[in-house]
Amino acid sequence: MMSKFEYSQVVNQQDIQRLGNILEQCFLMSPGDSEISFNRIGIENFRVIRVGEQVAGGLATIPMAQWWGSQRVPMIGIAAVGIAPEYRGGGAALAMMQHAVRELYVTGVPICALYPAIQRLYRKVGYEQGGISCIWEVPTESIQVKEQPLSVVAVSNHHQVFHELYQQQAKLNNGFLDRHLGLWERIFRPDEKEAVYAYLIGCADQPQGYVIFSQHRNQNDSFIRIRDWVVLTSGAAQTLWSFIANHRSMIDYMRWRGSAIDALTLLLPEQTTKQKSAQCWMLRVVNVVKALEKRGYPLGIQAELHLEVQDDLLAENNGRFILSVTNGRGEVISGGKGEMKLDIRGLAPLYTGFFTPQQLQLTGQLDATETALLAATLIFAGASPWMADFF
Repeated sequence: MMSKFEYSQVVNQQDIQRLGNILEQCFLMSPGDSEISFNRIGIENFRVIRVGEQVAGGLATIPMAQWWGSQRVPMIGIAAVGIAPEYRGGGAALAMMQHAVRELYVTGVPICALYPAIQRLYRKVGYEQGGISCIWEVPTESIQVKEQPLSVVAVSNHHQVFHELYQQQAKLNNGFLDRHLGLWERIFRPDEKEAVYAYLIGCADQPQGYVIFSQHRNQNDSFIRIRDWVVLTSGAAQTLWSFIANHRSMIDYMRWRGSAIDALTLLLPEQTTKQKSAQCWMLRVVNVVKALEKRGYPLGIQAELHLEVQDDLLAENNGRFILSVTNGRGEVISGGKGEMKLDIRGLAPLYTGFFTPQQLQLTGQLDATETALLAATLIFAGASPWMADFF
């Protein structure tokens, strides 16, 4: 299938123009808006797929990292996957993704994540559901958190302060990104013409969190959209809710991105939050050995898991592996008994802890002995993975 397609970096200005036109049509952008993405992500991180000499589509490869078990695992985020309408249905998207995954393996990338428009395409190249991102809403009148133990200080755009606080929170949440600069820029400088407000929570010299938001109005009401937030202490969490509640005279509700079960809602007096939407993002284990060794694991356990992996796209991942975990770190060697058999898709939600080994066995994603199921349950235990960003 891939023989009639050519995959490459963006070569010249004609490629940029053509790719920009394709992405603007695919994602309902205004003319010229693709330039914003090119500037934020970097044109060097875009790839195109050609049919003959014509650019048929493209995608972005965003260099980042993801936190797993309090360890930073290098990761590429795939975004802006688009194919021109006249080339759809001919295999261009599949060929492009196959080439992209192979490129990531060659360059030593352990894992790759993306938000799918449709899952079928990405499952064909080894991606599977890896975590969730939910949109929540709560009426400001119902928050009713009045005590504000910490100060709230308005600040201008100081990326370094926010970055340091964010990293402290990110390493405690499975699936959180070590963000690309373009994602930070989108938080502070959105594509739309809207004001963005940023506040530190706590003393300026030792903040315990922050909140960054924009305000919006529709036909019937007004709302705050939380663009980013960090709370590192219970005092910061309570202060955040109290601060948002103080907007109730002008703002009807607050909207934010959170996990499927959001711990911050424990501070609210009633169950007035509503989950407006939920979307699973997908993960691909690109290099089995690197991914398993760079991930963190629960402290205080010593366990061994014998895997047998099948990867139809990357033969280098095929075979038997022994994952040995001690003191929160993993070591992988070839060989073993192959007590847990799974393909590369099934490895993704096991790796992230999105589903338990028992759930994956029940749905046919893996086949394992009781010994292997118990070992995997211990090894991949942790908070359910989610992501505060969309890309």
